[in-house]
Amino acid sequence: QVQLVESGGGLAQVGGSLRLSCAASGSILRINAMGWYRQAPGKQRDVVATITAGGTINYADSVKGRFTISRDNAKNTMYLQMNVLKPEDTAVYYCYASLLQYGSARYQDYWGQGTQVTVSS
Repeated sequence: QVQLVESGGGLAQVGGSLRLSCAASGSILRINAMGWYRQAPGKQRDVVATITAGGTINYADSVKGRFTISRDNAKNTMYLQMNVLKPEDTAVYYCYASLLQYGSARYQDYWGQGTQVTVSS
């Protein structure tokens, strides 16, 4: 059984910083793309940042220059460093991974349970 577990969310002040982590565990042979998504109340889930196994990174325009995505392939862990936080960054943040399990012939998509980030002014 594969699990993605996020941590590091919470309350921050405008202009402050938070660091999210996403740890993947289980019978994982290989992880391909990983990413962070967020969903604010009443809105759809949107991509924040993605990173491939080879390290290619993409950011949503709204977070460019403020957020940094990274991953540690040896630990099956992904991070999101969020700086200069704004009230509009308030949302539930979800991690995503496309991964291959032992004994499986194809990659499957997995999601974490989400972690709340609240930015107050």
